[in-house]
Amino acid sequence: MQIGAHVRDAEDPLAAAEEVGAEVIQLFLSDPQGWKKPPPHPRAAELAASEVAVVVHAPYVANVASTNNRIRIPSRKIVQQHLAGAAEVGAFGLVVHGGHVTSGEDPATGVDNWRKFVERQAGEHGFEVPVLIENTAGGDRAMARRFDALGRLWDAVGEFGVGFCLDTCHAFAGGEELSGIVARAKAITGRIDLIHLNDSRDEFDSARDRHANIGSGTIPPDELAAVVAEAGAPVVVETPADGQAADIAFLREHARG
Repeated sequence: MQIGAHVRDAEDPLAAAEEVGAEVIQLFLSDPQGWKKPPPHPRAAELAASEVAVVVHAPYVANVASTNNRIRIPSRKIVQQHLAGAAEVGAFGLVVHGGHVTSGEDPATGVDNWRKFVERQAGEHGFEVPVLIENTAGGDRAMARRFDALGRLWDAVGEFGVGFCLDTCHAFAGGEELSGIVARAKAITGRIDLIHLNDSRDEFDSARDRHANIGSGTIPPDELAAVVAEAGAPVVVETPADGQAADIAFLREHARG
């Protein structure tokens, strides 16, 4: 089990990893709120050769499920571009939010849009690295907030080898109890490829995606440690930077036995 953090230092992520004691790092390759193609990473060769595991997070704006052509088509393109960029830095996956449709639209259309994307990608180009679909915190028409919706999504895309990223803050804020969540997730997806281990600033089922350092939010620390221990997957904390080293140390002590 590797434990690490999302690093904000895009210029020298390995130095940032060493600073917090991370065995695995997550990074953005471009502006997380933008649509531009990611440029070549200046330390791609070092990252690919490093013993530190790397995972890339796609921009937040990507919404493969969208029924709006002006969002869905650029989303497919930017995910494809980030798959290529993730391969260049030796990443083991690309995290992509499940996305949503808007009020009055049928979530089944969003599920179908996801299937069309992964089916076409698998058939035409393949996946340079696995797509890791992440559960999200809010939205009644989200593809991956409630686990019943996640099940419908996985019925459509699971056969194409996509992976799953479980975010503890998103699950808690999205209304999913953390007790037994690993078993429930694996019963749907068959796998957990990555854990985003975050405390939540807000209450259960708040639908608010606000991360907190372990012990400073509303999720009991022992519940967070239990998720890590049960999942046995790589762990990335996406918590406030000042407390990341302490978060990693806590998990090493309490989740590794």
